[in-house]
Amino acid sequence: MPNAPRPDDPDAMFATAFKEALQRRGLPLDRIRDHLQSHGITLSLATLSYWQSGRSQPERPQSLRAVDILEPFLGLPGGALRSLVRRRPRGWVPQHDPAALRGFYGENSHVEQVLGDAFPHFNADLRRLVVHEAVSVNEHRLVDEIRVTTAVRAVRDSARHLTVIHTLDTAKAGKVDFAVPHGPPPSTRFLPELNCVVAEVPLGRRLAQNETAVVEYTLRSASAPGVSHRHERRLTTPLQAYLLHVRFHPLAVPSKCWHYYRRRIGTAPQTRRPAPLDGSHTAHLLPTRCAPGVYGMEWQWVE
Repeated sequence: MPNAPRPDDPDAMFATAFKEALQRRGLPLDRIRDHLQSHGITLSLATLSYWQSGRSQPERPQSLRAVDILEPFLGLPGGALRSLVRRRPRGWVPQHDPAALRGFYGENSHVEQVLGDAFPHFNADLRRLVVHEAVSVNEHRLVDEIRVTTAVRAVRDSARHLTVIHTLDTAKAGKVDFAVPHGPPPSTRFLPELNCVVAEVPLGRRLAQNETAVVEYTLRSASAPGVSHRHERRLTTPLQAYLLHVRFHPLAVPSKCWHYYRRRIGTAPQTRRPAPLDGSHTAHLLPTRCAPGVYGMEWQWVE
């Protein structure tokens, strides 16, 4: 496999030992997660998966505590795993700077809670080029379907999947369906406590550096009490173009609609302009050469 880490690579030694210990004990990752939860430590399956693949390693204090707890559970002597965690040199900066990401998403955001130690490496292998979102608002004034098509480029060899996280308007949806039209199904988790769904969408094949791929998926949620007032896309890297197309049910046409841009989550909009509806009860937003920030559309209902 091109660019696969060697077992004696210092960055891969922890991953190799962790994976081998799991195989010897025959323990799936959900058992590891549950064992840690019984000791008051919450780590996502994505984080544990990244540990065993070598994509990330324990770095935060809670993660290092988890390693100490896992050693006896995996039948390992104390320090057997902890000693393999590579200490980063002073001044080392990861592919995705956690400080910059936290500055954008906010401290202890739902994205960081979902990804855990994988947060600094969030989609580090890929860059989005173009994103098209088609959003449907049903007769109950709730967003119930989001269809996404995005073109991505690999920034390094062996990129395999795109991680996507969507925040829902209600955790009471009961059922969330995340589907792709072609290829293997994505690995998907619904987290009602965070009102979000996270999925790893396969690219169909491993990409070499600078190769591109198109990713398509649809997110649907069952009808539930609640009203949607906006939809937005959060960009941590520039885009060539972003198309947001919102379609309202004929029984739920808003009285006013605006599109907006803000530099980071939680700040006031830098721009806010009317977005007129057409005869099919749709409105759209189409910025090009998009700088990082939050692009969205909001609407107002007649009470």
